[in-house]
Amino acid sequence: MHTSDTDLKAIKVGEKSSNGTPFQVPPLTKETYDNWCIRMKAFLGAYDVWKPMEDGVEVGDVNVLKNDQKALTLVHQCLDDKMFEKVANATTSKQAWEILQASFKGVDKVKKVHLQTLREEFESLHMKES
Repeated sequence: MHTSDTDLKAIKVGEKSSNGTPFQVPPLTKETYDNWCIRMKAFLGAYDVWKPMEDGVEVGDVNVLKNDQKALTLVHQCLDDKMFEKVANATTSKQAWEILQASFKGVDKVKKVHLQTLREEFESLHMKES
């Protein structure tokens, strides 16, 4: 089995899975955002802390606030220093998630525009050859 550098950089969380291996928080990179989202939803769901990420938190519910802080901590563990700076001021996991989402969806839009430009250039070259 081939292990990528990204796999090797995964951060181990103290709790162990049923087979005794530590759970690993998937690291977030520019290239892995979409897959990271899917994995984090499953990971946070396994820790029963996805709900505050999705619904947000209301003042007064201590259990929800605790779960939200757990989710925020797990998200923080996935980030390198540069990405952490983007979410450092977020006070809830939902805020951090939305900041990351806005940041990476913007990158996707730039990629799509660039891809469209390349397609148009290719088609233009192809027409000139014909």
